[in-house]
Amino acid sequence: MTKTITIANQKGGVGKTTTTVNLAAALAATRRRVLLIDMDPQGNATMGSGIDKNDLQYSVCDVLLGDASASQALRHATEAGYDVLPANADLTAAEVQLMNRIGREKQLSLAIDTLRDNYDYILIDCPPALNMLTVNALVAADGVVIPMQCEYFALEGLSSLLDTIEQIRVSVNPEIRLEGLLRTMYDPRNNLSNDVSSELVEHFGDQVYRTVIPRNVALAEAPSFGLSILKYDKNSRGSLAYLALAGEVLRRDAKQNHYVNQ
Repeated sequence: MTKTITIANQKGGVGKTTTTVNLAAALAATRRRVLLIDMDPQGNATMGSGIDKNDLQYSVCDVLLGDASASQALRHATEAGYDVLPANADLTAAEVQLMNRIGREKQLSLAIDTLRDNYDYILIDCPPALNMLTVNALVAADGVVIPMQCEYFALEGLSSLLDTIEQIRVSVNPEIRLEGLLRTMYDPRNNLSNDVSSELVEHFGDQVYRTVIPRNVALAEAPSFGLSILKYDKNSRGSLAYLALAGEVLRRDAKQNHYVNQ
């Protein structure tokens, strides 16, 4: 059964794209069939997967506007071992055009329906905004992973994102749920990081992933080579952390499926 996970946070620079690319690579390394969908006009997840965003015949923009099918736009990230629905700056135009369409919030979900059975996991990278592109990504999702830095303003933005997820659950997508909160760029020497981390665990309990993504130079360097951290430096702390996260995601899903099937 396919699991579609949207990685979202309206705050920029919290590790959304880093998480999408490296979790996709880590899941692919466990022989899961993975599709990464880039819904950010910056196209960073596309470039980070080793695909040139400036050399696309079709992109997710064409898919959303009905000018190409999802299968026509698919590209394979050879080094990472997963497929990509790529994005570039054209996606900004798609957002504007979608505003006037009936059922505009469901365009991504409808477009990828034909692909779902081909994958075990579909991961969707979002722009740093609660706009129509993010809404499309949330409507298409079974669950949401929220990467966040353990800093003062992180908790402030979290409540509005959780409100948006709840609105979408009530109005459009009753299946959506908070998959987990992921602490990123974590520095255990920082007192504020430890305080915010403790507060997150206190409020959200098991919804906070046990895996913590550390501050790691290799994680920052890997995208410039179009590589996941697993290919760039498989022994780095960043690589080990994302492998651990993939393991945690798989264990949670296995446990959830066990309860559903009982």
